[in-house]
Amino acid sequence: MHRTTARLSAALITAALVAVAAPASAHVGVSSTDAAQGGFGKAVFRVPNESDKAATTKLVVTLPEKTPFAFVTAGAKPGWKVEIGKEKLAEPTKVGDFELTEVVRTITWTATDGGIPTSQFDEFAISGGPFPDEDSIAFAAEQTYDDGEVVSWDDVQKGDTEPEHPAPTMTLAEASDDGHGGSHAADDTDEASADTDADDSDDDLATWLAGAALVVAVGALVVSLRHNRRRA
Repeated sequence: MHRTTARLSAALITAALVAVAAPASAHVGVSSTDAAQGGFGKAVFRVPNESDKAATTKLVVTLPEKTPFAFVTAGAKPGWKVEIGKEKLAEPTKVGDFELTEVVRTITWTATDGGIPTSQFDEFAISGGPFPDEDSIAFAAEQTYDDGEVVSWDDVQKGDTEPEHPAPTMTLAEASDDGHGGSHAADDTDEASADTDADDSDDDLATWLAGAALVVAVGALVVSLRHNRRRA
């Protein structure tokens, strides 16, 4: 009986510690400190590696078809090759003050040196505009692992329930008086907040559950120890 109780307590503690150590579910997200309606800015895609056995070796970001950008550049990254895919338009389209016959449709980063290892994340940036005169803008992202798994982050949220693979969506600030939009004087605190808010919301539930599991396990161990002392 003593051995059985001890083993049960040890198993509960182990399970709780695993729950605490396990990463919270995350997804590809996008944020910006200067993107605004009608203006130019930088968008940063945060890509977590959710696999426990494979590295992320490719990211494809697809720009929205209904609200194309007149100008787009991709951020260079050591250890990654970047390619920009363009598309000819069936007829000229006006974006802001610019008339377009060709637009950037995809931006692809392919790892040349290992990619994103397990339990890590990386960030990929684009710069361009003008952004649409809308409250937010949604992209599509495709994440490829070196074991062949491909995850498409392109589900548009409807209502309050977040889909399993939500599309990276970024809120746009209102345009400023000069028509360029954006609060270009955003301080470091604002930037850090933009990067971490999404991760914090994902972590809260997992942290609470892990803490509860740990409390239950410790309680079981205390009860077991008291029982064994009385028997002794």
